[in-house]
Amino acid sequence: MPPEEPITVRGLRDASIEVLARAGVPDPDVDAELLLGHVLGESRGRVQALSVMEAPISADDAGRLRELVERRAAREPLQHITGRAPFRSLELAVGPGVFVPRPETEQVAQFAIDALGAVPTAQPVAVDLGTGSGAIALALATEVPHARVFAVENSPEAFIWARRNIEATGASNVRPVFIDLADALPELDGTVDVVISNPPYVPDDAIPRDPEVRLHDPRAALYGGPDGLDVVRVISGVARRLLHPGGTLVLEHGEHQGAAIRELLTADGWRAAATHRDLTTRDRATTALR
Repeated sequence: MPPEEPITVRGLRDASIEVLARAGVPDPDVDAELLLGHVLGESRGRVQALSVMEAPISADDAGRLRELVERRAAREPLQHITGRAPFRSLELAVGPGVFVPRPETEQVAQFAIDALGAVPTAQPVAVDLGTGSGAIALALATEVPHARVFAVENSPEAFIWARRNIEATGASNVRPVFIDLADALPELDGTVDVVISNPPYVPDDAIPRDPEVRLHDPRAALYGGPDGLDVVRVISGVARRLLHPGGTLVLEHGEHQGAAIRELLTADGWRAAATHRDLTTRDRATTALR
């Protein structure tokens, strides 16, 4: 009998890409390489190098990869499969029960980071309302390390992930707070410099197209009432209570909600409401001053 062909990284990479592409997974080559890296304990760049070198892979690792590719082809989020989600300079633990942080939110966080870094005090204060995995709060805390950051969450499942990520990061200037958003942090009223939130903003009847979102993200992190702005209205009031005059509010929202949010904020007494586009030129964030 002729010897069996060895299993190679390149062969498995190519086969995985084909399976994921047939399943309609966006960027199947990226996901295939990241899953290979997860199995092998290597970076994506190293996987690409091993592929070029036709490096062999063990039967056990090949079998594990095929299982993970099947899960991804069923449109389970990549981040749930690997248990990790990158966000700016961080790598966060995520899984069922918590909203997976998105790349577009990294740019939204930058508005808050810039505002917080510009505060002319020794220890500026920021509040992340609806922190989820803790992504935004930890970005603020690690990139503006002299700040104090409060990470507020009202979902027990999400709060567990936030506290886990805060502990793993070792950021001692972040305080996780489990409380309803409307009741958050009365002891800080009138003293906060920056409030940021990525609230649920999908209208109740607007079902997300992507099955990763529709089937796996928590409903409470997605849907914001008939027009998607129910939680934004709550946050407007809470942020006005928390911020001192001149403090900054940063809100992430859907691409068609900028005008409505500016109108809402202006009616609530906010100043200089302005909507900002993301890297795909879609409206993504609105900022305002107390």
